[in-house]
Amino acid sequence: MEPEKEKTGRLPRKGRKRRRVPNKLIRTPEARISGSDPVDRQPEPKRARLASILIAENCEVTHEQLCELLKYAVLGKPDIEKPRWCQLLYQSQLKRIVVVILQGMSQLHFYRFYLEFGFLRKAFKHKFRLPPPSSNFLADIIGLQNKETAGYLPKTIEGSLPSTITKPNINLQNDPIIQKYGSKKVGLLRYLLTEEEMKTFNFPLQGSPDCENFITTKCNGSVTDNSPLFGLDCEMCITSKGRELTRISLVAEGGSCLMDELVKPDDKIIDYVTCYSGITKKMLNPVKTKLKDVQRQLKALLPPDAVLVGHSVDLDLRALKMIHPYVIDTSLLYAREQGRRFKLKFLAKAILGKDIQCSERNGHDATEDATATLELAQYFLKYGPKKIAELNLEELWRDQEIRNIREKFQYTYKSVLKCLDSVDQKLLFLSRETDNIELPSKNCETIKCLSNKEVFEQARRQVDFHPFSIVQFSFEPFSPLLTEEMNKRMRIKWTEMSTIYAGPFSKDCNLRALKRLFKSFGPVRTMTLVLETHQPHLYIRYEVLEAAQLAIESLNGVLVEGVYIKVQRPVTELTLDCDTLVNELEQDSENRDTIYLSGVSQNFLGHLQELPNLFFGLEAVIVPTDPKSGRQKKYCFLSKDWKLKGRHALTPRYLHAWLRGLPPESRRPPGLRVRPPPSEQETLQNLKADHPKIAAWRWSRKIGRLYQSLSPGTLCVILLPGTTSPHGSLSGLGFMGIKDDEEEESTTPSMGL
Repeated sequence: MEPEKEKTGRLPRKGRKRRRVPNKLIRTPEARISGSDPVDRQPEPKRARLASILIAENCEVTHEQLCELLKYAVLGKPDIEKPRWCQLLYQSQLKRIVVVILQGMSQLHFYRFYLEFGFLRKAFKHKFRLPPPSSNFLADIIGLQNKETAGYLPKTIEGSLPSTITKPNINLQNDPIIQKYGSKKVGLLRYLLTEEEMKTFNFPLQGSPDCENFITTKCNGSVTDNSPLFGLDCEMCITSKGRELTRISLVAEGGSCLMDELVKPDDKIIDYVTCYSGITKKMLNPVKTKLKDVQRQLKALLPPDAVLVGHSVDLDLRALKMIHPYVIDTSLLYAREQGRRFKLKFLAKAILGKDIQCSERNGHDATEDATATLELAQYFLKYGPKKIAELNLEELWRDQEIRNIREKFQYTYKSVLKCLDSVDQKLLFLSRETDNIELPSKNCETIKCLSNKEVFEQARRQVDFHPFSIVQFSFEPFSPLLTEEMNKRMRIKWTEMSTIYAGPFSKDCNLRALKRLFKSFGPVRTMTLVLETHQPHLYIRYEVLEAAQLAIESLNGVLVEGVYIKVQRPVTELTLDCDTLVNELEQDSENRDTIYLSGVSQNFLGHLQELPNLFFGLEAVIVPTDPKSGRQKKYCFLSKDWKLKGRHALTPRYLHAWLRGLPPESRRPPGLRVRPPPSEQETLQNLKADHPKIAAWRWSRKIGRLYQSLSPGTLCVILLPGTTSPHGSLSGLGFMGIKDDEEEESTTPSMGL
């Protein structure tokens, strides 16, 4: 019998009367942030999920990786493997895909005429580098090859692979395992991580500033070669405070599992990371066990001389918030060259002959991983370093990578055209008649035009009627001599913009204190004392533009060492528009929500997991490293706008890598160098309508108009492919974004063409 319903049609609440809740004013987030008090009378309706894209920082994308993204955008999972260099969220909400190719242009074009490319730099937050193009750039990015994959596989993996590995004659003395442990068998104590190693690899240690709330396992007994080993593995999720423990497994020698517990974090879970952890919301819902419970249980289980074995076990101990002095880390035990590490899955297969972390399972099994690490340590102890070195793990690893690549091409390789064909869709290709490119007519509609202008007009009319469009404009590339000159001038310009002169200082100034002051703004390449002037000045050349700009903004006109100093850039023909350029760099969509922060110490970097709590809304922390030594720099970039001692970022990370390629002979020495006045012929050339500067300005605006004509939900990719010639190659640049239905009108060009 159905219970009686109220007139509203809803079931009555038991035990209390229904009461009407007044419609309270809804405060907007702006009111909480700014302190003002705007209100909304009605809550906003829920918006449908829109497709969005995220891209890794400092990203160089190969043509094959770009092809992977385009295929995934067409089909989505599970038909196509997800691209690893970026994330395309809610792919099913994409309406269409438009790829615009500016054939003949490169990264050099964009930064040489940066001010002219106003729309591209402001509208697209995601930029990425491209390698110089091959003979057929278009075929590479859509995966179009003759006879599908024939001739496309690298030569090293063409043909059949041998079923067994032919071991080459290797010099064991050069093996990193022999260099680290020697060739003779030794006891367990030799393989324990030293305190210095634990400090180097960021293990939690007593007295460390980031381990104040950690507890010890109380294992302080005397360790011998016969001390017991315990395999440990933890699974983590992402919460509002960073990584937190969700599962722990502890395995004893002999394979018995002493502990396998699910753990519920104290903080709100943002991402269960199920594909790795195997943990789901449903699994954790009934769990009552907390971190303090497993800490207490672990302390009770471990004897005083226990040795913990794990793979990257520093992460496990940090998740447990525990400190343990006796550790064997199999990712470091099986040493590789240049500090690299083997994956646990590979070691288990190569050493133990076991398949773990299988793809058909949803996530890792912590007990299986803990058992594998324990058995790997026991194998190393039993057979010694020489036996491990003779296995030639590096060669086995390379062979496995080759097999993986071959399987990928054999089973998942498809061109974009085949992806479209599988869903009964066609590609639209617009280009000039002079472009010697032919695409298969079966599933491609090709429209050839007489000029770039006609290509543009056709694109505005046609792209909204096709799910996938490629629009190619063709431009005359720079001559080799002009390219070489522009390369040199471009890189000299950035060097001079990163250089400052400061002074005057008194003749008895504290030079050491001054050097320390100017180094506080960022890494310094060169700092010299200028004595050619009546009073001493300092010449400082910084590694990054942000450091020079921060020094100017902080110290110009300030009293230093008893004197009001002036801090300025050298005045040359290349720095005359520097203030305008710096202002536009700040407004670049990639830099708007990022700040540069100097004086970053190792202590600061040790608290990275706590930064989201200190800075609400923090999305990323980019810590550059030295390309030669691999050491972290003493500055970083925070991906949000914070009120700290720093300033807005001015340069994307990929630009630094490009500028590092500067040949020594093209660097301008300190001091002013006057360029001869241009000839009459050069002046006339600068006024021509087809000058590259004018073309950059015109076509940036045309692309802006084309972009504004696209419907919401369109994935738009703009490619400057780069150039290749016998005289040299120029790398390319890509821009990417998804057109939103609420794009700001400010991105629309303000003047007609």
